[in-house]
Amino acid sequence: MTLSHDLTGTGPTVVLLHSSIADRRMWQPQVPVLLGAGYQVLSCDFRGYGETPMAQSYSDAEDVRDLLDELAVPAAIVVGSSFGGRVAQEIAVRWPDRVSGLVLLCPGMTAARPSPELMDFAEREDSLLAIGDIDGAADLNVATWLGPEADDHIRADVRAMQRHAFAVQVAFGPEAGPSSTPVDVSMIDAPTLVVSGVHDLQDFRAIATFLASRIPGARHVELSWAGHLPSLERPGDVNELLIDFLSENSRERHL
Repeated sequence: MTLSHDLTGTGPTVVLLHSSIADRRMWQPQVPVLLGAGYQVLSCDFRGYGETPMAQSYSDAEDVRDLLDELAVPAAIVVGSSFGGRVAQEIAVRWPDRVSGLVLLCPGMTAARPSPELMDFAEREDSLLAIGDIDGAADLNVATWLGPEADDHIRADVRAMQRHAFAVQVAFGPEAGPSSTPVDVSMIDAPTLVVSGVHDLQDFRAIATFLASRIPGARHVELSWAGHLPSLERPGDVNELLIDFLSENSRERHL
């Protein structure tokens, strides 16, 4: 099954992997800028998000790998937000020749131990979904994950994406879901930028610090204004970070 996706532009390929509270539409503020800078841009919906149907059992990392194969993309710079960042790490470790650079925006991490704050959030979300309150669960996610810079339009967009994902996944049943392979991130050899936000949950700030310390040569940037989704909260600032990283690594590839 092919992930729903958009592939536009020409040049080196940038793959955009979305957060688990959004879908590929979250990258709309980044795509025109990347195209204008001379990159081919691939964004996709994981299973159960956006336009990609849900499945009983699957691997998001393998789905992305298969999509790259189908589109004849030998290697790409991979940008992952939150859960997408976790998937990006797995791809970079399991298929290092497919990843020429890595940008992790407030990434998750396999087997990270949740804080009491994150566990409380998960329990509240589960309780709302258990009684069929998809709207309440979507509102909880918007309140938790978007920082103070996000405007009402962005909050409405994220709410709609999250609500759609909940509706699809709840209808499919609680047993369905992805598998992931634990990876040793110290094996990542691609140039890596890790971004975190001061207003994010401490879990993800700690993950960013850990990843930057473990991935050889990784650079960590903490944004004083950001929550968990900086690419939506202040897209212009994140676009500058992306273009700087891409330009630098494009130069390095040709040296």
